[in-house]
Amino acid sequence: MLVVEDETSLADTIAFLLRGDGFDVAVANTGPEGLEAFRTGTPDLILLDLMLPGMNGLEVCRAIRRTSRVPIIMVTARTGETERTVGLAAGADDYLTKPFSIAELRARISALLRRTSPPG
Repeated sequence: MLVVEDETSLADTIAFLLRGDGFDVAVANTGPEGLEAFRTGTPDLILLDLMLPGMNGLEVCRAIRRTSRVPIIMVTARTGETERTVGLAAGADDYLTKPFSIAELRARISALLRRTSPPG
């Protein structure tokens, strides 16, 4: 799993909790770092913040979508309908607004992985 989040304390907390759930987690703190981590790794799912330094989450999402169908959950403090629809149109599979509970994040991750993983 890849967490692309510029708030390092939040990124570290999410990574710690997901590692506790058994996930292998990489963290990137800027848009370009996130894109590079995607290209050099093979994440099963990406948690992608919308507001990132260097390259925003929409740009990262569009770049990933040119070559991959990896599930992407857009994570952002922006709660408006326009932001959600733009994020989904850019290629995100889900949209989670901050603040969120870890239970909801886990449920959304499980649902996406269930839909995108081969049966078995």
